[in-house]
Amino acid sequence: MIEVVIGSRGSALALAQANWVADRIKQHNPGVETRIEIIRTKGDKILDTPLAKIGDKGLFVKEIEVALAGGRIDVAVHSMKDLPSEITEGLAIGAIPERADPSDVLLSYRGRISELPAGSRVGSSSLRRRAQLMSFRPDLEFSDLRGNLDTRLRKLESGEYEGIVVAYAGLERLNLGVGGRGPGVGAEHRIGESGPLVEKIPFDVCLPAVGQGALAVQIREDDPRAARLVAPLDDRLARAAVTAERALLAALGGGCRAPIAAVAVPEGDRLTLRAMVASLDGAEMVRAEGADDPGGAVSLGERVAGVLLDSGAREILAGCDGS
Repeated sequence: MIEVVIGSRGSALALAQANWVADRIKQHNPGVETRIEIIRTKGDKILDTPLAKIGDKGLFVKEIEVALAGGRIDVAVHSMKDLPSEITEGLAIGAIPERADPSDVLLSYRGRISELPAGSRVGSSSLRRRAQLMSFRPDLEFSDLRGNLDTRLRKLESGEYEGIVVAYAGLERLNLGVGGRGPGVGAEHRIGESGPLVEKIPFDVCLPAVGQGALAVQIREDDPRAARLVAPLDDRLARAAVTAERALLAALGGGCRAPIAAVAVPEGDRLTLRAMVASLDGAEMVRAEGADDPGGAVSLGERVAGVLLDSGAREILAGCDGS
């Protein structure tokens, strides 16, 4: 019997993702057994400090990568958006499975983002979300929000926030999502009969994080067995989309803490990449868009990054800490 040890964070969402990958590995490789190894990361241990203050590069992946590099685990499963733009030496992304809807969503008992009363308190730990939503609704109050999805929902239900913003993919993987009209297209439902309204926020208002909705199945570069076992999970279009987004992030400077957003959407035989760079308060914002065939994903990302830089993003990035 072949056993594959899969490293994962311990949250409900992370375990749902890891178990999904485990099931697919066993489905494609009869006779293989899997075991989930829970690993606590720095981001799981520090819950009382805003992410922007502690730095988020590798915050949710470093300890898992150490375990992978050291042979404690055979495969690591990450949310792609948590993975730094530069892959750790000796490691590789063995598979990027079919991507979930990358949209951001507003959860609220008070209506859609355009309907919230002025002064409403909206919770999000993401500078990217806050900058874009402040640009759209400068009359709202945005504050930090940490914790797993259950914790965030309890804070919303208690009235601590009038709305919270999270990734739709997380709801979907925890069976709280209901398919809408496609990524970046407004669609609504409620969680349960009396739960909050779930509004997909259109891409025109809020572009997602690089890699949002995608999973990174990470392996060691020198492990052909793991490479063979996870290869069937790879989705060509998901890999092309994520490659374009990560190429853009790297070209802009992957370590910068300025709000950066990008999403590549396959449309027939073309890949359309939309991206944004903003100041921390959303007062300055630059957007750009480009398209290419999936085989040109890297050059597409670099080209759109160049348009952003030439259109004012260079000055915005220079004004942000960590740039």
